[in-house]
Amino acid sequence: MKLTVQNNKIFAATGGRVLAPELPLVIFLHGSGMDHTVWNLQTRYFAFHGYSVLAIDFPGHGRSEGLPLESIEQMADWIPELISAAIGASGSGLECASLVGHSMGALVALECAARYPEKVRALCLMGVSAKMAVHPVLLEAALKDDPIAYDLVTSWGHGPAGHLGRTPVPGLSLIGGGRALLSSAPKGALGVGLTACDAYQNGMSAAGKVRCSTLCIIGSDDKMTPPRNGMELASAISKAKFHLIQDCGHMMMLENSDESLKALKENFRNVETEQVVPAS
Repeated sequence: MKLTVQNNKIFAATGGRVLAPELPLVIFLHGSGMDHTVWNLQTRYFAFHGYSVLAIDFPGHGRSEGLPLESIEQMADWIPELISAAIGASGSGLECASLVGHSMGALVALECAARYPEKVRALCLMGVSAKMAVHPVLLEAALKDDPIAYDLVTSWGHGPAGHLGRTPVPGLSLIGGGRALLSSAPKGALGVGLTACDAYQNGMSAAGKVRCSTLCIIGSDDKMTPPRNGMELASAISKAKFHLIQDCGHMMMLENSDESLKALKENFRNVETEQVVPAS
């Protein structure tokens, strides 16, 4: 479906189901230079198990209009408008959504929850670190739309298992698929996203302001956001837990989609249990 946000048409995948006003809303936020397709498994599952789902393409990414937003803070301020547009489209009386973010999308979700606590019901942060410094070689290549940037991201973004072709889907090439996705992105998307991640310095401050239930999913072999960084961030959030996926790199929702989905399912099951109001 398409939603109008800040006068741009924004594409969002719904997992094969229409938005239902009576169901809680979960929004999936992709990383730099990527799009909604990285969430195909997760959106499909939750859409058929009691949730309204949106996996969006950020402005200037995938099938969405507009220019890429240039900072994590700008993207975080954009999310409440997206939530309002989604709620308006579904006719829901809800005023908030749960956010699932990966990498850049995780920073956006974190900052949004800190700025707009009334809009965020729960958080799941995947491949996350309070600071995401980007190697100068990668940043320079991405800003030039040099194809070497796609090779660097896919190489550093996958753990040994991903490089060796160990995937839940026989014959699927994570490295080849990742490179194809990045190379098909609109010009400038990867460079702007990586620049935003590199410049963001508010992670720990934002973490201290988050009050909703939070899960950090961490890959043991993540070279982009090392496990210790994700654990440090989780420790700074008052209601956070972390789930460590062994033998997995930065792209955990693809590298180990089964365990990633299992962690998400358990997390949202706990959120629903915690937020049930006892009958008086």
